Amino acid sequence: MTRAPRIADLGEIMQLAYVPADFDAALKHWIEVMGAGPFFALDHVKLEGVKYRGAPSDIDFSMALGYWGDMQIELIRQHNDAPSIYKAWRDEGYEGLQHVCILVDDMIHARAVCVGSGAVVAQEGLVAGGGEVIYVDTGGGPGTMVEILKPGAGSRAFFTMMRDAARDWDGSDPFRRLG
Repeated sequence: MTRAPRIADLGEIMQLAYVPADFDAALKHWIEVMGAGPFFALDHVKLEGVKYRGAPSDIDFSMALGYWGDMQIELIRQHNDAPSIYKAWRDEGYEGLQHVCILVDDMIHARAVCVGSGAVVAQEGLVAGGGEVIYVDTGGGPGTMVEILKPGAGSRAFFTMMRDAARDWDGSDPFRRLG
């Protein structure tokens, strides 16, 4: 008898994501204490077709991405009060790991695996370059949400550039703004 696919079957976790109460303090901690970086800032990210719990939402958020070894670290700051997984996290007063991320090539298959696992899509949107993202609530409480990302064109190369920058990083220019 074969078992049903599980979320872990979709791939390896490539990112740990946080929505800290104090973004600047969290960034400083990851750089100075943990040794992650450099971090690359993406300000006021706009995804198309965003839905939170099935309803349209116009989320204004920024993120900083850096690497700690081969693990991508994401720090998220929401700028408005639009309903989102980030706002809900902060409103509940949570700290620590908010979600992990898995990259996939087939979002239809990924959605089917999530449904079969009992996970519920909490947030979704379209990523520039033909990508798509869903955040699934696995029902395990804080820190058990999973981002499933079908990267848009160029995203994998962008991640590789950041990881390579971390490997050769001498500690200078720890926070880099992208256009």
